Amino acid sequence: MLYLGATNGLSVEHKTNTFSSGVYTMPYVNIRVAGSLTKTQKEKISQGVTDVIAKEASKPPESILIFIDEVAHENIAKSGKLMTPPQ
Repeated sequence: MLYLGATNGLSVEHKTNTFSSGVYTMPYVNIRVAGSLTKTQKEKISQGVTDVIAKEASKPPESILIFIDEVAHENIAKSGKLMTPPQ
């Protein structure tokens, strides 16, 4: 697994799959955010991440899977204290 940035919650994992035509690497991108995003934000982030991975890793866009996890602030702790939502 390749982690991009220590605190931004973005990681890219490449999984090797075998098909009759050979072997290829399928990128899985996990994005974790504190709180929630709108559907439009998720669409834009997904398209942007797909574009970057496709270009920089030379992977076909249809092979890229993106998972967006929205985590409640109360389920995240920093410096031993639970986070609170921004006001």
